[in-house]
Amino acid sequence: MKNRDLKQQRKAFFFLFLSCILLVALDQWTKYLAVLYLKEKNPIIIIKGVFELSYLENRGAAFGLFQNHRYIFLCTTIIIMAGVLYVYWKIPKNKHFLPLQFIGIGVFSGAIGNMIDRLLHGYVVDFFYFSLIDFPVFNVADVYVTVSVAFLVVFLIFFYKEEEFSFLSR
Repeated sequence: MKNRDLKQQRKAFFFLFLSCILLVALDQWTKYLAVLYLKEKNPIIIIKGVFELSYLENRGAAFGLFQNHRYIFLCTTIIIMAGVLYVYWKIPKNKHFLPLQFIGIGVFSGAIGNMIDRLLHGYVVDFFYFSLIDFPVFNVADVYVTVSVAFLVVFLIFFYKEEEFSFLSR
């Protein structure tokens, strides 16, 4: 790897590291507030019949699936994080692929945020609840992952071409 490329890689990974610290800190802070103000208390109604803050200890995956499989989630999270780091390392460091870098930051930060909960508590703290559509309770880390994956799908369908991903096979 050329010296210039190595500098770009270092800069990109520093940005990844700093961004993840900030995003994970925000996620953990909101979960701390949820425990402090919502645990064992009535939900806080933001918009009656639409949205509320309601404490939930989720011992499963998204939408409460696969309850009490903590070690499977931890292993899966580590594999996902390794995959994100691999792709992040391989992505060309130019403006064209900048959206993929941001998507990687979102997925990685969300994975770390929920993994911290699983390691410390054995469950993930969830607290956002859209009662209007009875959507499963979720948290900030879930938002990072969901929004990032949604953007990934949109970019893969409408922006990037298959041949642009040859960098993954190098």
